[in-house]
This record gives sequence, C-alpha cells and structure tokens, in this order.
Amino acid sequence: MFDNVRADVAATLDEIREAGLFKPERVIGSPQSAAVTVTGGGKPGEVLNFCANNYLGLADNQEVLDAAKDALDRWGYGMASVRFICGTQDVHKELEERLSAFLGQEDTILYSSCFDANGGVFETLLGAEDAVISDALNHASIIDGIRLSKARRHRYANRDMADLEKQLQDTQDARRRLIVTDGVFSMDGYVAPLREICDLADRYDAMVMVDDSHAVGFVGAGGRGTPELHGVMDRVDIITGTLGKALGGASGGYVAARREIVALLRQRSRPYLFSNSLAPVIAAASLKVLDLVENSNELREKLAANTALFRTKMTEAGFEILPGDHPIAPVMIGDAAKAGKLAELLLERGVYVIGFSYPVVPHGQARIRVQLSAAHSTEDVERAVAAFIDARDARDALDAVEA
Repeated sequence: MFDNVRADVAATLDEIREAGLFKPERVIGSPQSAAVTVTGGGKPGEVLNFCANNYLGLADNQEVLDAAKDALDRWGYGMASVRFICGTQDVHKELEERLSAFLGQEDTILYSSCFDANGGVFETLLGAEDAVISDALNHASIIDGIRLSKARRHRYANRDMADLEKQLQDTQDARRRLIVTDGVFSMDGYVAPLREICDLADRYDAMVMVDDSHAVGFVGAGGRGTPELHGVMDRVDIITGTLGKALGGASGGYVAARREIVALLRQRSRPYLFSNSLAPVIAAASLKVLDLVENSNELREKLAANTALFRTKMTEAGFEILPGDHPIAPVMIGDAAKAGKLAELLLERGVYVIGFSYPVVPHGQARIRVQLSAAHSTEDVERAVAAFIDARDARDALDAVEA
C-alpha cells in the first residue's frame, strides 16, 4: 500500500526542503549542558549551547544525578503499568504533594509530558454546553487538547484584554467557561498579564488555566512561576507544567489544580489512564530539583544576570530582540532562509542555536530564539554575542557577493 503514496510523501518532503523549513536533527554526544559535543548534523566538536530549555542548568547537575542513581536502586527502572493498575509508588505521591505545596494548589496529578497534561484537561472538564477561551498564541498542546473536547472554541488576540472581555461577553450563555493561556509564550518570551486575566475571570465568572512550562522554577520571587510573579497564586484554578525544562530537563508533566478537578482527572483523563506511569527515577530526581529551587536563589539570580547581559550586549550591537526580561531572547531576522543561514554560521563559530520560521512562527517573522541558562558563564554569554556579530558580518558579505 505504501508504494502508492511514497511519491506523494517524498514530494511533500521536497516542498519542505525547498521552502527552507526542513528541520535537521543535530546529534549530541555529551550530556546536556552549557557546552555540548556535536557529533553529527553539523560541525563536529564542542560548542556553546544557547537553544536548550535548561534554564537553571540542572540537566547535568551532580546532585540531581546522584538522586537519580540512588532512585534506580531503590525504585527500579520503570513501572510497566499505568497509575491505577499497579503503577503508583510512594515517590509519585510524594512528588505530587511537593508540587502542590510549591505551586500553592490543592492537589497535583502527574503525566508523562505536559503535552499529555494539556491533552487530558479540556475533554475531561468541558462538554458541548461549555466554552473555552484561548489566547491566539497558545502552545500546540493546548490547541490539540481543546480540539479533543466538545466545548465551544473561542480565541482572543495575544494578551489583548479587550478582546478577551469581548469573548467572555459573547459566551455568557455557557454552563462553564475556561480561560486558558501560556504563562510565557515560548516563541516571544512575552509574559501573560495574569492579574488582568484573573480580574476578568472574576467579573464574568470564568475559570483560569495557565500552562507555565516556560516559567516554573525561575520566574517569580520563589521560582513558582507567573502566578507568583503577578500575585495571583490563589486565583488560578489550573496550572499545567513540565519537568522537562527548568525542573531538571528530563520528561514528565503535571496538572496542579483544585482538589475536585484533579480527582476527576484521575478518573477520566485519557492520557493519564492509558499512559505508563512517570519513570520513578524522574520522580525522585524531580524531588531533588525542588529542594534546590526552594532552598536557594543563586541559580535564578545567575540566570537573570546572564539574560540581562545578553539582551543588553545584543541590542548595543544592533540586533533586534523582542522586548522583555525573560531568558527566551528572540533575535528577529525576518527571512526564513537568512535565519537558517545565520544559525549555520554561528555553529561554525562554536555557538549552537536554531532558526525558527513558519509554521512555528508567522510568515516573515523568522528568528533565532536564544535561550539563556544559569549554567552559562559570563564569558560564554560574551562569546555568543561576539559570534553573532561575526556571523552577521559573514552573512552580509555572502549576500553582497550573491547580489
């Protein structure tokens, strides 16, 4: 059968390549860290990594590694079961309790990823008589999760509170209404205005859900994310997030929410009921990560300093960076091919970054999304800026020759 469609699939792949949108995978032969060794798909050798979600530098932290090694001996490698059959260990319950306390929520349920967490919420909580109102730039996992539900779907323009209020006014006949937003929008580094969102939710009797994957661990005074940053921890009804970014960088996700919501998710959320339990080694290592996050501000302070230095130096060098103070620092290029070429030139200069273009970002808004980490030294950041300047000059020279 596949022989009948092979040519069509190949043609689609050719179209992706010709549009400059093909995504090659570079192969790393070392642990994830501020510097990594590239063994394939690019210039071999050690390069500075400025594109990982390793915000706090904990992906290769020795204390986290030691906790993981101990957990393998104590808890084993995997559960070979879903949670409700025979896949729940003490370590899973302990992590859920710790996350609930850390995030200021009544209960927490673990998932194999935040994509699954977002995929399991809407269908469980909302029916055809309900409405979900989603920010236009929300993550793909939220979009896909909403598609699984029978709820009426409404969108508001990114961070536009007037448009959100209009959607709330237009849905007042719904039984339940859920406003859902990213806490931080991953392509721009922009932070959602959660206080204003919660004010509108109170006024129109709606629930609020936040995917805080790009904030938990380092945003807010205690690293508790955008609800803490905006002082609304007690006003957000549902928080989803990942263990695969700042909180260790492995895998796994969660929903932290009102007690009754979590109880219903345990009974009816399909990604939870039909996916293997989170590996116990990840659960145990995540407990160590929470210890590190709760007991010291050092990593958050280093991350903030690196972010400010990079944004300042790059702006001084004439690069356009979207405004903000988040460690996601999008360097705007515009043209997809030019963004891809600049990323290649940077790799040749020892800096690993990736160009993002349509359909990940809108047409004409291609960029290199630089992501800072607490693992980077000041010298690493300054070297990256110097590489950007040199790569830009080299690209401009090539463009002049071709013209």
